[in-house]
Amino acid sequence: AQELAEACAHELYSRDAATNHLEMQMSCVSPGHAAMSMKVQPFMVQGHNTCHGGYLFTLADSAFAVACNTYNQPCVAIGCSIDYVAPGIEGDYLTAMAKERSRSGRTGNYDVEIRNQDNKLVAIFRGKSYALKGTVLPDTE
Repeated sequence: AQELAEACAHELYSRDAATNHLEMQMSCVSPGHAAMSMKVQPFMVQGHNTCHGGYLFTLADSAFAVACNTYNQPCVAIGCSIDYVAPGIEGDYLTAMAKERSRSGRTGNYDVEIRNQDNKLVAIFRGKSYALKGTVLPDTE
């Protein structure tokens, strides 16, 4: 299961232009779990001199995407929400940890916490996934 999760995560990550463009790094993955990290860069800062919420959402969404695709069944989001707890600031190194809470039939529920380099909670994200037909790994279809 661990090898499959890693193979699926690396395949998905290699095809994810948005995540790679933002220089997000995948730090760990296991079935139903994933961690993605990124540095808050100058272009991510909005008018209040903090990280734009859209970038925080994108980081959490990327971790969620990896976590729900670790079973070699392609999954997409059918609903997501985020609560911003504390600001991210330029130079912060943020890590989003996604954890599967339930998975049954074609849907799954995932919680993601974003924390900074001091382990301070920045945001809480919840995503619901929907499984599609096919496989994540192209050679297993």
